[in-house]
Amino acid sequence: MATFSDNSPVNSPINSPASQARSATRKPTAARLRKEQHILQMAELHFAQYGFEGASLDLMAQDAGISRHNLLYYFASKEELYLRVLGDVLTQWLAGMSDLLRGDDPAQALRTYIRAKLQSSRERPHGSKVFTREVMAGAPRFGDAILSRVGPALAADTQAFERWVAQGKIARVDFTHLMFILWSVTQAYADQQAQFALLLGQDALTAQDYDTAAELIYRLVVRGLQPDGPAEGPLLAPAPARQAPC
Repeated sequence: MATFSDNSPVNSPINSPASQARSATRKPTAARLRKEQHILQMAELHFAQYGFEGASLDLMAQDAGISRHNLLYYFASKEELYLRVLGDVLTQWLAGMSDLLRGDDPAQALRTYIRAKLQSSRERPHGSKVFTREVMAGAPRFGDAILSRVGPALAADTQAFERWVAQGKIARVDFTHLMFILWSVTQAYADQQAQFALLLGQDALTAQDYDTAAELIYRLVVRGLQPDGPAEGPLLAPAPARQAPC
């Protein structure tokens, strides 16, 4: 009996070049999109726990409630599935980076950005761990995507900071390294949340923990960006009023 590796497409009519060409021209149905999303959620869990090399398509398919053959109908190989997970995580992350480009208030832009990054860490910790594993391995499969997608977004964000410097609203620092620091500290609340919760004597981090972290990170950053000379007003904006829990 023929066997197939996790990175090889199944040699069947559904994965033939003609079949793939027909599929590419058809708009995906709602049912197919739901199935793909379900598979991606299972894959994200497995890649986060086992990494690319250790993850098994057989176990992913089992947890998704489908056969391996059926999984390979939607994603032709483990690498294709892995890259799709990473691509989806990066798309969500880049959407948050665009917050820094909106408006002329650096304090509000930073507060929104930091909260968005921490919200992503809270809501999608497994995706963050998949991304971290890939980067810590040297980004062998996703390095080109990081350069082509993150590079321009990072450049746009540093230009926004430079604009605020020119307007006298913030002090000049190395804005590229500032972004690196923001990424690292906010992502830690996904990658190290189990350790943080353990040290807090909790089963898991709470919404209040993420709010506390967001406000602290915000205050540290904006105080470090406070202009040395006269400015239009204090950079540090008051914290928004917290809503009572429902």
